[in-house]
Amino acid sequence: MSKIFITGASGGIGSAISEKFLDNNFTLVLTSSSDEKLKNLKNKYGNEHHYYKVDISQPQNLQKCLDSISVDHKDISVIINNAGLTEDSLIFRMKSEQWLRVIQTNLNSNYQIIKSLLPNMLSKKYGKIIGISSIVGTTGNPGQANYVASKSGMIGLYKSIASEVARRNINVNVISPGFISTTMTDNLNSDQKNTYLSKIPMSRFGKPEDIANIAYFLASDESSYITGQNFHVNGGMLMV
Repeated sequence: MSKIFITGASGGIGSAISEKFLDNNFTLVLTSSSDEKLKNLKNKYGNEHHYYKVDISQPQNLQKCLDSISVDHKDISVIINNAGLTEDSLIFRMKSEQWLRVIQTNLNSNYQIIKSLLPNMLSKKYGKIIGISSIVGTTGNPGQANYVASKSGMIGLYKSIASEVARRNINVNVISPGFISTTMTDNLNSDQKNTYLSKIPMSRFGKPEDIANIAYFLASDESSYITGQNFHVNGGMLMV
């Protein structure tokens, strides 16, 4: 049975990804930031899977967790870096703490995770590494300079790593969702929703399952000749 490592497993997209791989007989290695969320994950998926409480905004806490995971789970064949954080503010009002926390959570954590878990993949000459970025990593977005920088940085990071490990049969790709129906879109009022929907040719928000489906494809051998790519899933809102 294959093993997958997923961050941000308790969110809308993270849950859909976890369930997709669970349905395809993967053993899950999941992280979450709170005891309550971790308990919910255990109740949902059962004791045959693995759960780690970790605050990825704290590099030392994250590294300690990764050191354990790299020893306990040398057979992880898929990594999906899905966890993310927003702390929005116009740049002239943004505090250094807001900038640093978002960059650590959304970008630096990817570096730590991949660097820590990659050696096991290199020794097996097999692996799939997938990062969840965002449409705004390509378009930019006012009031989100920290978030956009982190998501744009992910794209460059993954392309560089992809070129480094391609000869070792390790595929590295990015998925950039547009507007996906999660708690984020649920909090929008009807005028805000209509404004965003008017910019989407398909005239609807995506579903978390739309992201899970392409993540599963990129983790399968059907995508063995695809690496270093950024896949936009946005209903046509951005076409590049």
